[in-house]
Formats: sequence, C-alpha cells, structure tokens
Amino acid sequence: MEHSGGKAEDIALGFDKDGIGGIINASRSLMCAYKSDLWKEKYGDGKYAEATRAEAIRMRDELNSAIK
Repeated sequence: MEHSGGKAEDIALGFDKDGIGGIINASRSLMCAYKSDLWKEKYGDGKYAEATRAEAIRMRDELNSAIK
C-alpha cells in the first residue's frame, strides 16, 4: 500500500495492536483503482465500484497484516 509515500508498515505505527487509532485517506487510490495495474485487466473502465471495493479490501488486508 504505497500511496502518497505511505507504506502499510509506516501507517501501522499509528494503530495499536487491536487496529485502533488512525484514519487513512486513500481517496485517489480508490477513485482510480479501475486504472491501476492491479485491477485494470480484471475490471476496466466499466466496473468502477467493483475495482474500488477490491482495492479497499486489498488495502485493509495489507494494513491488518502490518499491524499484527
């Protein structure tokens, strides 16, 4: 999760061991998920919501892994 210079490992420092403590703004990475290398083949231009959901889940899982 490297957006605007932040990695999950860096962001995880703002949370306690239970995952409490921070708010993350990832609007651009979510808004443009359908264009990212990760999702453009699977979702493309017509499935914005699906790509956004997939990216949000990916980001959540990566952050949860970094916290634990």
